[in-house]
Amino acid sequence: MTASDADRLARVALTRIAEPGHVGLLGLVAATGAEAALAELSADPVLGPRLDAVDPERELAAAARRGLRFVVPGDDEWPPALDDLQTAEPVQERGGVPLGLWVRGPLRLDQLAGSLAVVGARTATTYGSDLAADLAATVGQAGRAIVSGAAFGIDFAAHRGAIAVGAPTVAVLACGADRVYPQAHQQLIDHLAAEGAVVSETAPGGAPMRVRFLSRNRIIAALSGGTVVVEAALRSGALNTANWAGRLNRPVMGVPGPVTSASSAGVHQLIRTGAATLVTSGEDVLELLGAAGEHVLDIPRGKDRPRDALSHLQRRVLDAVPVSRGAPSTSVAHVAGLAAEEVHATLLALEARGMVEVDDDGWRLAALAHD
Repeated sequence: MTASDADRLARVALTRIAEPGHVGLLGLVAATGAEAALAELSADPVLGPRLDAVDPERELAAAARRGLRFVVPGDDEWPPALDDLQTAEPVQERGGVPLGLWVRGPLRLDQLAGSLAVVGARTATTYGSDLAADLAATVGQAGRAIVSGAAFGIDFAAHRGAIAVGAPTVAVLACGADRVYPQAHQQLIDHLAAEGAVVSETAPGGAPMRVRFLSRNRIIAALSGGTVVVEAALRSGALNTANWAGRLNRPVMGVPGPVTSASSAGVHQLIRTGAATLVTSGEDVLELLGAAGEHVLDIPRGKDRPRDALSHLQRRVLDAVPVSRGAPSTSVAHVAGLAAEEVHATLLALEARGMVEVDDDGWRLAALAHD
């Protein structure tokens, strides 16, 4: 199924009169359809002249020359996960299913089911960057795409981790998909455009603006099967993405940092309030993203010790045996508070296990019992 040309052209025109995530416009389109919404707004004395100045066919042709395609609801490539935005409550007056997404790159958006969003601080520490890269690499090696925003810090590390293992990765920008932001990441974004995908709700040529970052965050959350936050201060924009993921009933995960680190304070707040599940590795993330019974992890435990195989009675007697200088079994029985006969039999059993030994003075711990 592919959207009609009239619907696509109407959506192109509408992208030119409102900011991405404008709940009023997107609500009208959801209720009436793009063509009817365009007709209604064309009659508006303020918006009508602006719409008359838009030539959507020429815009599509110009975008195509820059390697962009406009993916809209009804296209085969349209990811159904984005439709979940229709029922999610707006955040800071931004929300709704986008009119469409401008895409640059060979990776199709309908291949992002089960992908992972990795977001976090722009001023990331080495600890955070290394963890984000390792986590993205592990999840990427399992065949899942990595979605982020191509920003400094955690975003860059996540893309780098995915690229290192040949995993697909997508950057969702707050400017036009034909632009590069930040400019320092020209090489990264060019690589994503050649091997993965660069995506934006903002029309081509659009500049990065604060409000567009907030709108962009909902796209990152909706495209992904889950979101993990690696380092985020209490007012970090990454928390907005996590908020959207929670509203969309996607798994929200947080990587803890040092309790004294302001860079991780926002993550710790998510975990403390139950808004995020604590994860420390890509394996943890895969267990949460996977279907029931998939990527199940063993419960971590310490190394087995020889004492673990002892009975309660044997442990009680062993605790009463001196460490260096031996003691008779009657002395051990006195310390253990048990009958001498019972203790003597237990000491013989412990000796057979290599846990105790006898010297000239009596029983003492063997080297194996110190583990």
